[in-house]
Amino acid sequence: MIFDPLYLILVAPAMLLAAWAQWKVQSAFKKGSEMTPISGASGAEAAAAILQYAGLRGIHIEPTSGFLSDHYDPRAKVLRLSPDVYSGRSLSALGVAAHEAGHALQDAGGYPLLALRNSIVPLASVGSYLSWILLAAGMMLQSMNLVIVGIAAFSMTVLFQLVNLPVEFDASARAKTLLLKLGLVRESEAPVIRRVLSAAAMTYVAATLMSVLNLAYFVIRSGLLGGRSRDD
Repeated sequence: MIFDPLYLILVAPAMLLAAWAQWKVQSAFKKGSEMTPISGASGAEAAAAILQYAGLRGIHIEPTSGFLSDHYDPRAKVLRLSPDVYSGRSLSALGVAAHEAGHALQDAGGYPLLALRNSIVPLASVGSYLSWILLAAGMMLQSMNLVIVGIAAFSMTVLFQLVNLPVEFDASARAKTLLLKLGLVRESEAPVIRRVLSAAAMTYVAATLMSVLNLAYFVIRSGLLGGRSRDD
């Protein structure tokens, strides 16, 4: 493939932000992992306490492999926590576990943006894969119709990222509030929790920016912004 300087110019800021965000989240998690909360609770225990407080008894908490692979599965009603979070008795473990428990609370409370995000997931997954094939085929065959379909498919990925941002920020806000309310952390420990969750949030911001700038590149290179059009 021919290197396009325009792509680098457009996407470089997002790539730099993504690299910085990854370093930031690992650094913040490492520092928080060295600090034991006043409660002495593990991540799994903190998540269980939050779920119990919210009256959610049908959600299982189980360990999963990987580093910061933590997630809530709304279909299976399972909270999966990575080893360092599940068993870890640190401020980082509590912050991440509480964040994922926040998603369970969103699900139980019918948080509309979470429902919208979950409904977009299949379209975004297929669109992310097919868009590159359709765009490449459209450009090679000089078919504007294929290019437009490819752009539309990739737009589903962008839409998912845009909807995902407020969902993640809301889960973090719930986590910080409930950790303090339940006495799992004290006020002096809250800044460490905020740093960990804020660093994690930047990875979502970077992913969203990357998707938006990729979409902008596709639109510009297709000629749609310039008013040019080509048919099959």
